[in-house]
Amino acid sequence: MSNPSRCLKKPDPGLWPGLLLALCLLLHACDTQPRTSIRFGLNTAPITLDPRFVTDAVSERICRLLYRRLVDFDEDYRVVPDLARWQKVSATLYRFSLGETGRRFHNGDTLTAHDVKATYASILDGQPVSPHRATLANIASIQVIDHDTVDFYLKQSDPMFPGRLNIGIVPGALIESGHAFNTRPVGSGPLRMLAWMQENRLVLERLRDRQAIEFITVKDPTVRVLKLARGEIDLVQGNLTRENILWLKQQTGLRVRQSRGDIFTYIGFNLDDTLTGKAEVRRAIAHAIDREAIIRHLMAGTARNAGGLLPPDHWAGHPGLEGYDYNPALAAQLIGQLGYDVDHPLQLVFKTSSDPFRIRLATVIQDQLRQVGIDMEIRSYDWGTFYGDIKQGRFQMYSLSWVGLKLPDIFRHVFHSSSVPPAGANRGRFNDPVTDALIAQAGSALGLSARQHLYRALQERLLDQLPYVPLWYEDNVVAERGDIHGFALASDGNFDGMLDVQKISE
Repeated sequence: MSNPSRCLKKPDPGLWPGLLLALCLLLHACDTQPRTSIRFGLNTAPITLDPRFVTDAVSERICRLLYRRLVDFDEDYRVVPDLARWQKVSATLYRFSLGETGRRFHNGDTLTAHDVKATYASILDGQPVSPHRATLANIASIQVIDHDTVDFYLKQSDPMFPGRLNIGIVPGALIESGHAFNTRPVGSGPLRMLAWMQENRLVLERLRDRQAIEFITVKDPTVRVLKLARGEIDLVQGNLTRENILWLKQQTGLRVRQSRGDIFTYIGFNLDDTLTGKAEVRRAIAHAIDREAIIRHLMAGTARNAGGLLPPDHWAGHPGLEGYDYNPALAAQLIGQLGYDVDHPLQLVFKTSSDPFRIRLATVIQDQLRQVGIDMEIRSYDWGTFYGDIKQGRFQMYSLSWVGLKLPDIFRHVFHSSSVPPAGANRGRFNDPVTDALIAQAGSALGLSARQHLYRALQERLLDQLPYVPLWYEDNVVAERGDIHGFALASDGNFDGMLDVQKISE
């Protein structure tokens, strides 16, 4: 059998610097005008700045800067107060009391309990339908007690309910007037928007010191790196190739920092499909992928193997799961049992975005599957088309990442049989009564230990059934210029480091 990593050979070290030099000559001249802003390089532009409709990682991370939420999560994935503290009045009644900070919207209005109710009522009853409606469907009613207090009545008991209220609060009066928050955000967060030239440049202002923060979209990772080296942007986070990272580490005046992350990357399947609906096919794919080689050669070691959605250090995670071992012989045997081999391969279609790194990753997986008797056709699309197909179930295989997972109820949202879109994110149409029962039991169990035990059993079941092939948890990598200080890396890759980042000439 041929070398399973033949697509992963290291590039000729003599070619990379020359390629960078050639690309440098193709870039526009540097902006020679002095500037005081701090520029952050993005691989893709935000889709919406309305927190009620956010689904992509970049939009969610920027909305965290623009809006305050009732609750947030600490480094141990436990829910903590943000705008409000809460009291469990009864099994089906939670009272939230707003604190003193974060109560001023960027338009000057005071944030009150009426705005809290209006925000969540618009998610539950508004049009168009919010993608967060399903996760809040247990809310029976919302009652404003006074200027600072709001009650949430539930249809049934939910011990994890406070953690669901982590959506940015928007002004109720502007909701009523039909304000376009998606392009003209009005929040009460530490940053406010100054200008947005869509698909290119978003300018925010940090309120405490009037520091301008620019988010510059540069889709190609190599061009993004070159702009960093030339001083056209000041820092970039993630979405860098192995060659990018190795080259950056060799440059004077630049720093590369890395920390463990919890961004979960996976391969999803359409379980209604006659081919990917077969357990043998999914197991063969799981055993055919050499994750260690991909992480080492394609990702410069910036990831670790995953066995489930939640990282093992999450209180509901499973430390004993690392996914399927690389075993191409077993993968070929499983495919052979279905009547396929390398000469008569199984034909599958894999969808991905047009992001250069994701296409490169798909190409490597394509080569590894080919060696066990699977001919995987790659189809790449712009993000909107790709994501639309995934939500509508128009796929056999695809790869995506879950970012910022905090509540273990994500399992209901993704894998319960009742969560098929638009009711949830069960895009592969997975239907397993055992999984449904474990989700229900874990969600209603009293006591952390009991819930932890059930969630671990649930993750073992999911790894056996393979609606997803878990790939890895991606680390967070930031590359920054030498005069940039104070940007803290977060496990979920958020942009909160922009609250403290400074540009200090030495």
